[in-house]
Amino acid sequence: MTVQTGRASGTARRNEAALVGFTVATNLADGVAKIVLPLLAVGLTDSPGLVAGVGLTLTLPWLLASLHVGVFVDRNDRRRLAAAANLIRLVVALGLLAAVAGDALSLPLLYLAGAAIGLAEVVADSAVGALVPAAVPRERLGRVNAWIAGAETVANEFAGPAIGGLLVGFGAALALGSSAAAFALGAVLLALLAGRFRVSDAEGRDSGRDRRPGSVRAEMIEGLAFLWRHRLLRTMSLTISALVACWSAWLALLPSYAVRLLDLDAAGYGLLLSSIGLGGLLGAVLVTAVNRLLGVRWALFTDLVGTVVMMIVPAVFPDVWAVGAAAFVGGMGGTLWTVNSRTLAQMVVPHRLLGRYGSAARLLSWGMLPIGAGLAGLLAEIVGLTGAFAIFAVVAALPVVPFLMTVTHGDIELAQRRSELDHEILG
Repeated sequence: MTVQTGRASGTARRNEAALVGFTVATNLADGVAKIVLPLLAVGLTDSPGLVAGVGLTLTLPWLLASLHVGVFVDRNDRRRLAAAANLIRLVVALGLLAAVAGDALSLPLLYLAGAAIGLAEVVADSAVGALVPAAVPRERLGRVNAWIAGAETVANEFAGPAIGGLLVGFGAALALGSSAAAFALGAVLLALLAGRFRVSDAEGRDSGRDRRPGSVRAEMIEGLAFLWRHRLLRTMSLTISALVACWSAWLALLPSYAVRLLDLDAAGYGLLLSSIGLGGLLGAVLVTAVNRLLGVRWALFTDLVGTVVMMIVPAVFPDVWAVGAAAFVGGMGGTLWTVNSRTLAQMVVPHRLLGRYGSAARLLSWGMLPIGAGLAGLLAEIVGLTGAFAIFAVVAALPVVPFLMTVTHGDIELAQRRSELDHEILG
């Protein structure tokens, strides 16, 4: 059986509000941290490489630790894990605040703080992603995922960096203190969730498996094997891996491109970057209508189209309005993909495997963040900025044919029907 929670309308609504509120608070804090930590590093060194290393520490845990975290999520209470991760981020923010106040800040300390925040983000995101199906009614998964994805986009990609830049103008201490307060609020909101968020012994028996933990390696392999055997989920994971690498490259190339080719100042660059967030917000608002009009398959496909457009426009048409419009389209497609892929996974993947599946999928996708950024920098040195964008446009187009051959309306409907049948039998 799936984990049981209160399904009364009032309880479900409270859970939904708590999850969306948690997403807003923590993504605002993350967005601020992604601005503050590199700016603190700029004050400590003149080396661009050492400053970039701070950003790398925030994303590298997805590549190095996500599989182990997935096992941990499936073995423990997911709400408690997410709350503990938020408290760790709170402690790190307060520690940095104390270091700034005591004039004891150093690059090694920033690297350590970035790694701790990045690892805690892996734990929190994996745990929350796995507990959503136990917190909200099945028929509202799509709507709640749309709200969560919209909150992530607006808070992390739009409001968070803007607020972070504003707060840093008043002092790093204020920015760090605000992040700490947001992380504390996130932990409080998780405490409002009603339900049971640990895989039950009953579910283990219903799935035909002994719930006693095996080796970490064996459980990691089980999560990876489930993803790889499921053709639909495998193709979607490999597709988004290529797209995430392209997005990471776009973000790595854009600062130099905006200054050198578009002649933008810092304010103009910030507005250009915010076009992704605005597109993502529109995608979250329209996802239900787009799914109804086009179907889930073509809603997912908009992300491939949007990413190709994001890459090719800077390569052939260096105009700020064109690049901004392409980023808007890419942001909208990215949110349509996020909402639909999450909902499909939460319906198809057995509850006992949600943590390990989610971590395996994120290893393939978000693990490409540092790789895409590194390749972008290398290619920019060899073929220039526009050449690098052109190469990544080709990369973004590579999954188109495998996607169209594998992710069909029939496959999606079959996966959904099987999931509904399993839910009826086990529920």
